[in-house]
Amino acid sequence: MFKAVKGFVSDERGQGMAEYGLIIALVAVGCIAALVLLGPAIADKFTEAAGKIDNAS
Repeated sequence: MFKAVKGFVSDERGQGMAEYGLIIALVAVGCIAALVLLGPAIADKFTEAAGKIDNAS
């Protein structure tokens, strides 16, 4: 019984995938934070460009 528990605890086969999942989650949180912070400024630039295009035609 003790050997089975010890083998289960020391088994690291899924560890790499969990680490990749954590890295992907961290990158996703960073992208969302950047979009939240920069979103209004980017929207203003697109609105400004659309206004210039409307005025040109």
